[in-house]
Amino acid sequence: MLANQLQKTMLSWLAPACPLCRLPLAKQDTHGLCAACLEWYTPQPRCERCGLPSPMPVTQCGECLRSPPPWQRLICLGDYRFPLSQAVHKLKYQRQFWQAPSLAGLLATRITDPAPLLTSVPLHWRRYWLRGFNQSDLLARALSQALQCHYQPQLLQRVRATAMQQGLNKRERTRNLTQAFRLSEPPASRHIAIVDDVVTTGSTMRQLCNLLLDVGVKRLDIYCICRTPEPGS
Repeated sequence: MLANQLQKTMLSWLAPACPLCRLPLAKQDTHGLCAACLEWYTPQPRCERCGLPSPMPVTQCGECLRSPPPWQRLICLGDYRFPLSQAVHKLKYQRQFWQAPSLAGLLATRITDPAPLLTSVPLHWRRYWLRGFNQSDLLARALSQALQCHYQPQLLQRVRATAMQQGLNKRERTRNLTQAFRLSEPPASRHIAIVDDVVTTGSTMRQLCNLLLDVGVKRLDIYCICRTPEPGS
């Protein structure tokens, strides 16, 4: 009897579990989540251009009509709140790298007509050296496999170490990122999607998009896990 109990305990440790509720996953469960917890990821109405929440799905919200961003489409999984905030935090700060393919697989289900080329938001070499990885790179690699498109990881480079963007308003973020990036090599496509974990004010994306538009890229999309409104908005 003790052997049987020990075997059951070991199997419970080895069996895959849902990262949210910790219950065992069924064979038919997808993206590493149980069917009940997958409901947390139900798409919400958003503006297709900026990705911010909207009372109903729209191609462009009023703000995008007044001041269009340099990208054509922003696709995300949801706002930066539970459970997405928890998943991103565990990937970024707890080195739970298995979160990347799970999140990328979910994001891929939202993307129709994907860009033929993906790239990711770069880290400065000092931050990469301290952290040991770039979470945006992990997401982009997994997403390129899920979408079966090309990934150009060295397209963009962060050449200036900047202060953390967290806690800065839109104007401060823009000033913080001035001349922080450069193009490292010619883009392999005129339609590119930039991948990141979280987009807040869009200041980083605007800087990167402008670099690519200046060298002849015709269309830019943004693929991210979370889209968060500007702090204080």
